[in-house]
Amino acid sequence: MNAELWLPVIFAGLMAISLLAYVILDGYDLGVGVLLPLGSDSQRDNMIASIGPFWDANETWLVLGVGLLLVAFPMAHGIILGELYLPVALMLLGLILRGVAFDFRVKAQAHHQPAWNAAFAAGSLLAAASQGVMLGRYLTGFAPGAAAWGFALLAGAGLTAAYVLLGAGWLIMKTEGELQQRATRWAQRALLGTGVAVAAVSIATPLASARIAAKWFTLPDVLLLLPLPLVTLALFVLLAVSLPRLAARQAAGNDGFCWLPFAATVGIVLLSFWGLAYSVFPEIVIGRLTIWQAASDAEALWVILAGAAVVLPTIIGYTVFAYRVFWGKARELSYS
Repeated sequence: MNAELWLPVIFAGLMAISLLAYVILDGYDLGVGVLLPLGSDSQRDNMIASIGPFWDANETWLVLGVGLLLVAFPMAHGIILGELYLPVALMLLGLILRGVAFDFRVKAQAHHQPAWNAAFAAGSLLAAASQGVMLGRYLTGFAPGAAAWGFALLAGAGLTAAYVLLGAGWLIMKTEGELQQRATRWAQRALLGTGVAVAAVSIATPLASARIAAKWFTLPDVLLLLPLPLVTLALFVLLAVSLPRLAARQAAGNDGFCWLPFAATVGIVLLSFWGLAYSVFPEIVIGRLTIWQAASDAEALWVILAGAAVVLPTIIGYTVFAYRVFWGKARELSYS
């Protein structure tokens, strides 16, 4: 088999896995950050405690994904980050603000802590919205004009809603009592926004590209792909039906199936990501470059693959270890 053909496919897959892991793992803690102002003072501490052991390491997947883009697809890296310079800068600003606020909120005096809580929430919102705008700009092939930018802003709002839904599902799973009840209500509100966003992006993406429309709406592809939207719709219906029932069960002291909202939301993200990946592949810059045109030389990719074979299992290993150690309900926040 020709290495020049399959090595770029392997690296495209590794990059997709890294970005998917980032969207799920950092997505929920960004969502918790956006929700932070809605909790009481004690609840905010519990919300932070639920993500404290994980949030910093979750961002490793973003670094890995962008790093793979740089070394494996340098031509695409230059085009993508050049076109997305402003939203990338805003995302980094949001992530930096989150990191600073997370540490300073515990050292600040009581009358300063609300400001750092607000900074953490603002950084989370800025990072989430910027990532959605980046997705929207990417899917339109960085097209100019008000319509393309309007789609990008819609994607920004939609991804933020999805992160909030992930964050609320995480809190339902990791907390108890009044905060868990509040998180269930937050999830119900975020569900509508996420559903509208997924539907809008699903409709607008094939309209923005004739090539993508042909991949989805020609026989027999349309029949083979039909389970994707149907299962996604079923998961939305499952969430809409189960969230009120979970709230009633939790009010009665029954915490069974508290993992269901988070798991169903992860399922929606997985299916949506798969649909987007199918729409884009094999292009890495829509309408400009395929993965083979943008890839580094095969000799360089072999060396990078050897490094990835060490780095990726290491990241997976310490991620699994961290989640295993901090399994179960979040404990009361303590810095002693």
